[in-house]
Amino acid sequence: MKGRIIKGIAGFYYVEGLSQRIYECKAKGIFRKAGIKPIVGDDVEIEIIDEKAGLGNLVDVLPRRNCLYRPPVANVDQAVILFAIVKPDPNYNLLDRYLIMMRQMNLPVIICFNKQDIATKEEAAELFEAYEKCGYRVLFISVREEKGLDELKALLKGKTSTLAGPSGVGKSSLLNKLVPDAGMETSELSRKIDRGRNTTRHSELFLVKELSDDKEETFIIDTPGFTSLELRDVTAENLMNYYPEFVEYEPGCRFGGCSHIAEPDCGVKRAVEKGNISGVRYDNYKMIYSDLKGMRPEYVKGGKSRKK
Repeated sequence: MKGRIIKGIAGFYYVEGLSQRIYECKAKGIFRKAGIKPIVGDDVEIEIIDEKAGLGNLVDVLPRRNCLYRPPVANVDQAVILFAIVKPDPNYNLLDRYLIMMRQMNLPVIICFNKQDIATKEEAAELFEAYEKCGYRVLFISVREEKGLDELKALLKGKTSTLAGPSGVGKSSLLNKLVPDAGMETSELSRKIDRGRNTTRHSELFLVKELSDDKEETFIIDTPGFTSLELRDVTAENLMNYYPEFVEYEPGCRFGGCSHIAEPDCGVKRAVEKGNISGVRYDNYKMIYSDLKGMRPEYVKGGKSRKK
């Protein structure tokens, strides 16, 4: 029987089959030998061991349309990256790294900034200026006051979306609004570190019933929060390819193959000086470039946040 993995915990995979029946399955040893790890979102084949108890074995993972490594999910149509405008302040470097990974996968991204109700217009404008110019869909919402959720729901409808972002930005609260019967645990921010505890410990796929009908279904995958993100297959030399706002100004560079770092007469640097390219984005580009060029570990813990 065919189904879809909706959750994986401690070696058990929960597969939704016909009529939304969920089966608890173990993966056969053949997967380990083949170096295949089943993940949430995988379309799979299972054999039923005990229909009444809902037990089965995973026997095959069907070909994937795509596969993300952080968070490890498969067969998604788009990513919703959720950060807070304030409390905690957005970590721009971490956000840019996630956007790089999504461009590697050619996956559409919605950047969603929560806590509009407690942020100033200036704080929101800073984020909009930085990310709208580089071609991403940017939404500002307040989960607590349910502002902006209708626009987000319209973008989710009929798709499978992965919801990702750091802890404490309101992912679980948003999921509870979209999937009321999910019953996700939420936590308040730590007053000492101004950061939330991670209340999501595993990825899980949910049907958004409000946005589903007989013609199309809407799914969202909740994922654990993260504070670091490794970049794979990105080099200092190709990093510029992941900053789409650079393309328009690269013909103005004096040197071919300009890195936009130390070279004189650089079209990209001039665009930054004129405000045509976000200084926040460019600063993060330089930081990531330096990490890659210096052969230091390709991840960031903390990173650059809003200037005080």
